[in-house]
Amino acid sequence: MPITLQALLAPNKLAVQFAIKTLLGGGLALWLALRWGLEQPAWALMTAFIVAQPLSGMVLQKGLARLFGTLVGTAMSVLFMGLFAQTPWLFLLALALWLALCTAGSTMLRSAWAYSFVLAGYTVAIIALPAINHPLAVFDQAVARCTEICLGIVCATVTSALLWPMRVEQQLGGQARQAWLSGLQAASATLTGEAQARKGLLEILGRIVAVDAQREHAWFEGRLGRERARAIRGLSQKLLILLRIARSVRRQWQQLDEAQALHLQPWLDEVHDALAVPDQAGLSRLRQRVWDAAHDDSISSAEHYCLARLTLLLDNAMAATLALSAVEEGKAPADVPDSLAAHRDLPLALLFGSRSALAFLAMAGFWLATAWTAAPGGLVLTCVVCSLFASRENGAQIGMSFLRGILLAIPVAFVVGQILLPQWSGFPMLCMSMGVPLFFGALGMANPRIGATATSYCLHFIVLVAPLNAMSFEVASFLNSAQAMLIGVGAAVLAFKLLVLRNPAWHGRRLRAATQNDLVRLTRRELRGADTWFGGRMADRLLQLARHYSALTEQERGRWDDGVHGLDIGDELLHLRHCLAVARAPLAGADREYLQQLEAVLARGPAPRRGQRLDAASAAFIEVLQRQPPSDPIRLAVGAVLQLQRSWDKWCRRQEEIHGVA
Repeated sequence: MPITLQALLAPNKLAVQFAIKTLLGGGLALWLALRWGLEQPAWALMTAFIVAQPLSGMVLQKGLARLFGTLVGTAMSVLFMGLFAQTPWLFLLALALWLALCTAGSTMLRSAWAYSFVLAGYTVAIIALPAINHPLAVFDQAVARCTEICLGIVCATVTSALLWPMRVEQQLGGQARQAWLSGLQAASATLTGEAQARKGLLEILGRIVAVDAQREHAWFEGRLGRERARAIRGLSQKLLILLRIARSVRRQWQQLDEAQALHLQPWLDEVHDALAVPDQAGLSRLRQRVWDAAHDDSISSAEHYCLARLTLLLDNAMAATLALSAVEEGKAPADVPDSLAAHRDLPLALLFGSRSALAFLAMAGFWLATAWTAAPGGLVLTCVVCSLFASRENGAQIGMSFLRGILLAIPVAFVVGQILLPQWSGFPMLCMSMGVPLFFGALGMANPRIGATATSYCLHFIVLVAPLNAMSFEVASFLNSAQAMLIGVGAAVLAFKLLVLRNPAWHGRRLRAATQNDLVRLTRRELRGADTWFGGRMADRLLQLARHYSALTEQERGRWDDGVHGLDIGDELLHLRHCLAVARAPLAGADREYLQQLEAVLARGPAPRRGQRLDAASAAFIEVLQRQPPSDPIRLAVGAVLQLQRSWDKWCRRQEEIHGVA
């Protein structure tokens, strides 16, 4: 059965519950708006559908973000109208710049609160554009729109909280366990260098980022939700460290000769099997045995480094298991780390912002040239689509889904608004005529694969029917509005097609430059929180590089390797700094001198014939470390310096393979 028919005719229980909640929340908002005589009750109904989410915490957070963005947009609409009411072209230019700024802001923020920027962008258009011919009424319209939107937010939030509430924090336990299991299995696969290492790394990074994103929603679900949200931060950090140590073990293993690898192979196999099927008690017993083997005087330094890192890997596997228990029990530890940091790309944000400005100015120019009375409605839709989707790389595809939703809404709205409602009267009949089409639309909204088209269908159906206390039915006005919708969304899709990221290599170069800058900062950044700062940003970048992987040529796919090499160097640098912090050895400033030399080398970046630039500094620092009283942190620090030296040389040789010696 096609996915659309399955979603509409054979929905699951959760989809039906979501559709009922959404419909009741929208119906309550519409009834109150009509009862209180608000100017545009349709906005209250639309808002209830816009903020509808399957989980209660998501509805509350999205409602708060929408409320804040609406208030900011309301204030800016009054300001723009007060400054530029007498110069329409200047008013439209200022509005285009504001829309671009809000789109760029939503791109940079990279969290659920980015929705505030989206609302702040198109609320100005919603309020100010209809008032451009009578600017003295803009304040009244601003108050009316703000009241209607706030009413929709409150009604949607109340119905979501009271009817079949589905709390985010209840889902976090299962999602956290899946992320934990995937993390330990990815670490296990990394140890043996299995063929699917890249796919496994991307899968666990995606899970970590997704679970961490849900943490924001759970914050709004009471004390237990906040505790689990804080515990999720600890689990994310432990899983990132686990992946880092697993990769460091693999790098250390590659430095062993054949006899050493054969000697340690049973230990590696045992750790591999223990991580693949994790058990806290078994991990603890195995950790003690590996630790004892690492202190055998008969093994070489390389073998000691490898066994010591295996011990550290098992320590972090047990720490990740304890962090999972904290999430499931809802008891966050006292020393919760910072949230995962996200990669922010200002040039990319400006590119996406220019999409919004271009689409708006094209539609505004069409309005000024034709003086079409329905053009403001299309202009508002251009702002809405640009604010929602201009910050996405697949904005054109989502825009086309939006167009499909409009095409579906037009005939249904014509039947309801121009044929049925002129013969019916009263709120019950209004609910019956609008409720059935909206119920099926809400069923589609519950399915992620057709959610964009279904949402567009619901919103534009409401706009075209436009329920009021005193309705007027004009086919010409209906067709005019429908045509304006298609042109407005079409202008946005055209802008998405014209300004699109068609050069993944350029994007890859920018991500490598950002990684290099982070490595430089990592040499002097405060150690507390550095794991989540660097790990979160690198996870974000690797996921972005993976999206473009299939679009690159075989040679250009080295951009992914650049990201992995940067991740490895950052991991070794963090490992070295942690070992030095634990050792507390009197190094007489040798550690600061080495980190400064490392910073200077990293600042110039990897290139052919630069692979030996860390050799002298590494040799001098290792000599200083080896003069210290022997201890495990000192031995691990020596191993980290050697790995930094080798990883840097490998990165530079990779550049030579890609670009040649010249």
